[in-house]
Amino acid sequence: MEEVLPEGKNFRLVDESELPEIIEYLGNFLPDSIKFHQTLKTYVNDRVWDFHFYVTKNWPEQAVILHFPGMTKTPNNKLYESFSVFCPCSQLENLELLETEDILIDWSQPIYLNFTHADIMSKIEEFYANIGTIEKLYGDVYGLVEPNLEETEIELTIAEQGEMSQLKKGNAQIIHDLYPANQMECIEVFEKLIEKLPCFGVFSAQGDLAAWMVQSYYGAMFSMQTRPEYRRKGYGIILAKHLTKLVTDRGYLPFVVIRPENDASKGLYAKLGFKKHFETVRAILRPFEETGESQGGGGDETVIENGVGNTVREMNGDVESKEDQ
Repeated sequence: MEEVLPEGKNFRLVDESELPEIIEYLGNFLPDSIKFHQTLKTYVNDRVWDFHFYVTKNWPEQAVILHFPGMTKTPNNKLYESFSVFCPCSQLENLELLETEDILIDWSQPIYLNFTHADIMSKIEEFYANIGTIEKLYGDVYGLVEPNLEETEIELTIAEQGEMSQLKKGNAQIIHDLYPANQMECIEVFEKLIEKLPCFGVFSAQGDLAAWMVQSYYGAMFSMQTRPEYRRKGYGIILAKHLTKLVTDRGYLPFVVIRPENDASKGLYAKLGFKKHFETVRAILRPFEETGESQGGGGDETVIENGVGNTVREMNGDVESKEDQ
């Protein structure tokens, strides 16, 4: 097993006893901090997946926090080749500590950066432009920072005598098989999610799994999918409302990551009162000297235009797939 480093050049490993205080501190920066805030909360409460959290050696005066791994599956399955980062948007100058971190992060190798606030990603791009190229996936974070589902009236009717129930471990295989980024997530992730978090499916009268949605190990509601033969029955809104209430009742802040072009999902969550908070980016950072075409955790790629004249590569990721309501 890879050794867990107690510190880097600019960061130190967090003791678990510190996590509740860090969660409280990050709460001061909601909604910008929602993904990292909820990752920590899910880790403390449910321990779905193993993370190692690092803060600056001058925390919180220089408020930058990291967690490794940032994704659950990378080409070499190394602890320190993927990470996630948060820094208050008013303190982005402190990301210089990330640029000079040469113990925890090897900038000479590909880096897999999990969904990160777009402002933070822009700051990283400033110094990484001299190191290599970046492949990106954009998403919009929509959430309910102050949920009030009492005012949300949506009739929930499952057609054809179907039923909705908590998923079981045996359902993980079909969910993983149809997950758009199954190159990135191993089946064990879905098995653990089903075991420890609200993960619900709509089942047909014949017992077939027709649609599903799960709460992630980083707190988000994700992987909403409906099998083609069961679409246009409203299963998406049924699952979204049910999971939103469960996530809220368990003390989490419901949020989703939606691709900017996915109007169907935006409309669905708007009905539940979700609002856009910020843009987020998942990225693969490749140094100029790196050779080979291995895409690792990024999945299939499609060259797209990002709307501002720059060509980037979009990676299949765990953003909401288009849902036929």
